[in-house]
Amino acid sequence: MLTNFQVNSEHCRHKVFRATWTIDGEDRTTSLFDMIKNTYRHNPEGVLSAYSDNGAVLAASRAGPEGPGTWFMPDPALGAEYTSVPDQAEIVIKVETHNHPTAVCPFPGAATGSGGEIRDEGAVGIGAKPKAGLCGFMTSHLHLPGRARPWEAGDAAYGRPARIASALDIMIDGPLGAAAFNNEFGRPNLTGFFRTFWETVPAASAEPENAASEARGYHKPIMLAGGLGNIRPNHVAKKGARPGSLLCVLGGPCLLIGLGGGAASSVSAGASSEELDFASVQRDNAEMQRRAQEVISACVQLGDANPIQIIHDVGAGVRSRSLASSTRSLT
Repeated sequence: MLTNFQVNSEHCRHKVFRATWTIDGEDRTTSLFDMIKNTYRHNPEGVLSAYSDNGAVLAASRAGPEGPGTWFMPDPALGAEYTSVPDQAEIVIKVETHNHPTAVCPFPGAATGSGGEIRDEGAVGIGAKPKAGLCGFMTSHLHLPGRARPWEAGDAAYGRPARIASALDIMIDGPLGAAAFNNEFGRPNLTGFFRTFWETVPAASAEPENAASEARGYHKPIMLAGGLGNIRPNHVAKKGARPGSLLCVLGGPCLLIGLGGGAASSVSAGASSEELDFASVQRDNAEMQRRAQEVISACVQLGDANPIQIIHDVGAGVRSRSLASSTRSLT
């Protein structure tokens, strides 16, 4: 008897990370997320921002012989002329997953995964500059045509809903989608990783005399998007919004595309309807996102005169909810 175990992705898995633990009948006092943050709690040196924004900020090296660093941007004192402006360039880092959309539609799923990670970088503090990206993929075995491997026997389609792409299709189209968005936005995707995994193990509930087993693998893949950028020191912390502040929406039209992504990615693979699965896949628009980043960059270039008080990537939140939340926070 073979049962299926499918690794699931609740987008960034915040609810799972904050769950309580009972091990061998003993309640644990720390959640998984507490354990993750414990390293920072004990060794915060060099970390300027963590677990409180769209991405984290690390302090850049101060030991360079040429001073704190430079930014190539228009100097306010020189008008529109680009020059090297002296200022420290702190390091923004970010990774996140986009597993469910990549499973359903690999190219746009991976593309919008990279796009969302880029937006998060730009929305750190009161504005940052994305610089370089990475992408990673974890799938079940590929089953390359004509190149069968002994360890791949029996797992090609076991437990995989028909609407989820095969591992081979994901690895043909997914990396192209991630790289395409990075390139079209104007940020190189410089590195990444890839691995396959599928294993049949004894079922946890099986009695010794019972031959039951379960399969563990990545029919629903892990698609990881990440990258790094730079931020000016006086822009690391968001400011408090004040009553009367202007609410500004940057981006393209809000269409009925991908609005179910946050909900669909939080259920087990294949448990939602096929219609919801495909409707949850967003469409990438790297050019519109680049234009939005140009606005952020122009504000960053103003230094202390940066007009941004708070900035956040909307993502699956859509405009109506995000603006309503912002309004409530001001009243």
